[in-house]
Amino acid sequence: MTAATPPVPSGMPWMALLSLLMAVFLGSLDQSVANTALPAIGEALQSTPAESVWVVHAYQLAVVAVLLPLAALGDRWGPRQVFLLGIVLFNLAALASASATQLEWLAFFRAIQGVGAAGVMSVNLALIQNIYPPEKLGRGAGMNALIVGLGYSLGPTVASLLLAVLPWPWLFGLQVPLGMVGLLLAWRYLPRTATAKSDAPYDRVLALLAAVCFASLVFTLSAVAQQKGWLVVLTALGLMLGSGGWLLLRQRGQAAPVLPVDLMRRPLFSLSVFTSFSAFTTQGLAFVALPFFFQQQLNRPFVETGVLMSVWALVVALMAPVAGTLSDRYPAAILGGVGLGILSLGMAGLGMSGVDVSFAVMALSMALCGVGFGLFQSPNLRAIMASAPAHRTSGASGMVALARLIGQASGAALVALCFNLFGPQGAGHAVMLGALTAGLGAALSMARLRAR
Repeated sequence: MTAATPPVPSGMPWMALLSLLMAVFLGSLDQSVANTALPAIGEALQSTPAESVWVVHAYQLAVVAVLLPLAALGDRWGPRQVFLLGIVLFNLAALASASATQLEWLAFFRAIQGVGAAGVMSVNLALIQNIYPPEKLGRGAGMNALIVGLGYSLGPTVASLLLAVLPWPWLFGLQVPLGMVGLLLAWRYLPRTATAKSDAPYDRVLALLAAVCFASLVFTLSAVAQQKGWLVVLTALGLMLGSGGWLLLRQRGQAAPVLPVDLMRRPLFSLSVFTSFSAFTTQGLAFVALPFFFQQQLNRPFVETGVLMSVWALVVALMAPVAGTLSDRYPAAILGGVGLGILSLGMAGLGMSGVDVSFAVMALSMALCGVGFGLFQSPNLRAIMASAPAHRTSGASGMVALARLIGQASGAALVALCFNLFGPQGAGHAVMLGALTAGLGAALSMARLRAR
C-alpha cells in the first residue's frame, strides 16, 4: 500500500478481497453465461441468430468504450468510488435485463451492464494493489487471474444447468443477490486510495472521444470478420483514427490522461502491455478456432471438444496462484517469456495434429497451453501494476483490461480472416498463427530484461 492510502481495517483484508473478487467473478461469469444462452434467448424473444448476437455485442462495445474513461476517473475520484458505481450499475442492469421482453431492450440493458462491468474491470487491479503489500502483489494478481478463469470456465456449465430447469431471465436475475452482497462488502471494507494531483475538472469530451475511438476499433475488427464491405470498414477506421488523434491532442499536459500515454512512455509498462496484447490475441485465436479445428478438421465429437477446451481453462485457473507466488520471487520477463514459449509450443503441437492423433495427445497439448498462459498471466499483471506510480494505478488497471479485450477481439478477427483466405482449412492456419503470436509475446516479454 502507498503512504497516501489509508490501511485496510485490521483483520479485514480478506473481506476487502472477497468483495473485490465477487464482483470480478460475476463479471467474467456473466460474459460466458450470456454467450451460452444466446440460442435460448433468441428463441424466447423470436429473434434471428444474427439479431441475438447483439446481446453480446452491446455488452462488449460498452465495456471497451468506457474502460479507459472510467480508469481515468478512478485516478481522480479514487478506484473505490468507481468500483462501487460499477457494481451498482451492473446490478440494476442485471435486474432490468431479467425483466426485458424485447430484444432491443435487452441489448440496451446489456450495454448498461457492460458499463458497470467496465467500472469493476478498470480499477480492480488498482484496488488489489492497495489490499496487498508490495512483496505479495503477485499473489493478489494470481488470485484475480484465478477468479477470472473460474468465471469464464464455469459460465457454460452454469448456464446449461439453469436453462435446463429455469427460463433465461433467471440467468440475469440470480446475479442480483450476489451483486448486492458484493456491494455491501465493498462499501464496508474497500480502502480509499490516492488520487491524481490535479485540480482540473474531469474532461467529458475526452471521455467521449475515448469511447468513440475504442468502440470504433472493436466495430472495425467485427466488420472485417463479418465481411461488411470496405465502405463500412473504412468509415469505422476513419472514425477511430479521427477520434483517436483528437483525443491525443486534447489530453496533452493532463496529470491523469484518459489514454495513459504517460504510462506507455515507461518501457517496462509498455512492453508488458504489448506482451499482454500478444498473449490475449493468441487466446482469442485459440478459443474461436479450436472448436472448428477439433470438430471439422479432426472430426472429433462435440462432447470431446468441450472437454478439451475445459482442460485449458482448468489448468490456467490452477496455475494462476502458483505463478502469482513465483512472480514475487522471479522476474516477470523470464516467467512470461517461458510461459508464452510453452504456449507457442502447445499451439504448434495442436496445429500440426492430424485426424489420427489420440485424445491424450491433444489433451496434453491443451494442458501445455494452459500451463504457458497461466505462467504468463499473473507475473505480467504484477509487472504492469508495479511499474505505475501510486496515483496512476487506475489508469494501469484500465490498460490491463483494454489489452485483454482488444487482443481477444483481434484474435477473433484473425480467425475470420483465415477462413476467408483458406476456406474450411482456415481453423488449422489460425491455430498455427496463434503459435506465432505467442512466440512474439515471448520475445516481447524477454525484452523487458533490459527495460527500466
